[in-house]
Amino acid sequence: MKLAKNLERLGTESAFKILAEAKKLESDGKKIIHLGIGQPDFKTPKHIVEATKKALDDGHHGYVLSNGTIDCRKAVTRKIKSLYNVDIDPERVIIMPGGKPIIYYAISLFGEQGSEIIYPDPGFPIYESMINYTGAKAVPINMLESKDFSINPEKILSLINENTRLLIINNPNNPTGAFTEKSKMDQLAIGLKKFPHVAILSDEIYSRQIYDQKKMPTFFNYPDLYDRLIVLDGWSKAYSMTGWRLGWSVWPEQFVEHINKFCTNNHSCVNAAVQFGGIAALDGPDDFIIMVMKEFAERRKIIFEGLNNIKGIECSLPGGAFYAFPKVIETGMNGQEFAKKCLHEAGVAIVPGTAFGKKAVDYVRFSFAASQNDISKALEKIRKMLV
Repeated sequence: MKLAKNLERLGTESAFKILAEAKKLESDGKKIIHLGIGQPDFKTPKHIVEATKKALDDGHHGYVLSNGTIDCRKAVTRKIKSLYNVDIDPERVIIMPGGKPIIYYAISLFGEQGSEIIYPDPGFPIYESMINYTGAKAVPINMLESKDFSINPEKILSLINENTRLLIINNPNNPTGAFTEKSKMDQLAIGLKKFPHVAILSDEIYSRQIYDQKKMPTFFNYPDLYDRLIVLDGWSKAYSMTGWRLGWSVWPEQFVEHINKFCTNNHSCVNAAVQFGGIAALDGPDDFIIMVMKEFAERRKIIFEGLNNIKGIECSLPGGAFYAFPKVIETGMNGQEFAKKCLHEAGVAIVPGTAFGKKAVDYVRFSFAASQNDISKALEKIRKMLV
């Protein structure tokens, strides 16, 4: 049986492989502290669950529009208005089964032999995977050049040429936890005006996870770019709804018809009842997000100070999301070796930096979406492992 050659170019998300390996060790009786997978350890708020259950009880069991129900799309526009004071036509909003289809469809719009797509490295591994799958050239932004892993506008603009079709930006960033402030985003947006042939995918899935009372420098701030701007956001991280598979996106009007075709060909529509839960989340109070971020801030302090107090480990302070991305090469191990030793000797599951790009050989990612107690225990286990 002969399979398509482009399958050889398709990557994966190693965090799930590590989770599976950790679960196998647990089934064999080993205790594991999970600091690998990127999902909040809080339950979805009750009012969201209840709205979804009511939708099921009320008979919302059938197909809906491929781009999402109009009520859900309008809820997205209301949230954008309340957060950023921007008016968005709900016809430009497309509800998706998670954020990954947005990445897949955006890259598929532009990726082919001879085209180039710029993406963050280290970054969410699906960016590079999907770029390679389409046959486009993946052009990495070296995020390690800045000590705090923030975006360097001049560097990004220098990578653009006549073959560049799409620029992918992720702020706050996975895996580094970096947060780039508005002044740099302004600089990048001004520079992009010189390259009208380049579309932008702004992955803002961690937009509600920013520390120190700083505001999200969304690409919605730049209406001059709207005719080529795609914004990705959703419910997974902000409302602890990773397993619900619900995301939202805003597209230039000229792309909407093509993306609807992708939706129709791929998943038909997003689960009808789940969209009622999405509406309840967006229209409801932000109490849950405030509570979660207060807790994450405490965990951030513990992991930042704890990692930097372990000999051989150097970690910058995360500005967003719930990840720390320390450099571990001074322990005598690269990231791959360090992560393996942590799992099998210390019983702590983390992800090597190379899971997010070839450049991050000396790094590992810690997710601090775990209890303060588990984080403290994990740090102590690692400290003892290195003695």
